[in-house]
Amino acid sequence: MSGIVYGVGVGPGDPELITLKAHRLISGADVVAYPAPDSGDSFARRIVADFLPKGVREIPMIVPMRVERFPAQDVYDAGAAEISKAAKAGKNVVVLCEGDPFFYGSFMYLFARLSGNIEMQVVPGVSSLGAVAAAAQTPLCAREETLSVLPATLDEAELVERLSRANAVAMMKIGRHFAKAKRAIDAAGLTDRAMFVSHASLPEQHACPLADAPETAPYFSMIVIPGRDAHV
Repeated sequence: MSGIVYGVGVGPGDPELITLKAHRLISGADVVAYPAPDSGDSFARRIVADFLPKGVREIPMIVPMRVERFPAQDVYDAGAAEISKAAKAGKNVVVLCEGDPFFYGSFMYLFARLSGNIEMQVVPGVSSLGAVAAAAQTPLCAREETLSVLPATLDEAELVERLSRANAVAMMKIGRHFAKAKRAIDAAGLTDRAMFVSHASLPEQHACPLADAPETAPYFSMIVIPGRDAHV
């Protein structure tokens, strides 16, 4: 009998933000798999390190931290093959996912490769978006306002156009696009409402108005622009 592959959201970083279901699955897993950079440890694994059962088999998927897509896709191909082999041998596999598996999560690439061949279950997690709003101590939108989630990787002109039409905004993937993101927000006249947050939920968490943000943005950072009705 084949095992089950669980895509488990482990939240934004604080281990206390792991759901009860995630804790149960992780602490009883036969096998755990997780993405890891080609230098340093896996952030997803670090979040749940105290909950891993003794002797659990681990499948680290080493993802090159580069812009090019092909090396990462090869990694997901290999990871999916190893996870599939373990599941078909009757082992339950827990795939650790930072934040939520289906909100900009790398688990989607494994899901696309494995679904239809193996039983899979997705366990939602606290997303970075919720953690950032909490860190900024600001509601994002209210009443009939809509929330737009924008990747800062978009062209600058497109960012300005989308920002100009938005009620409330969460801008992700700012990293090396931080300067462009700030220019676009300023061009759309939204700097006065924008908040910068890095390392939400972690001890080094930092939140401040975008105008007071540091010159560079770490990987785990986001800009949120609450709607005008969110504080009324």
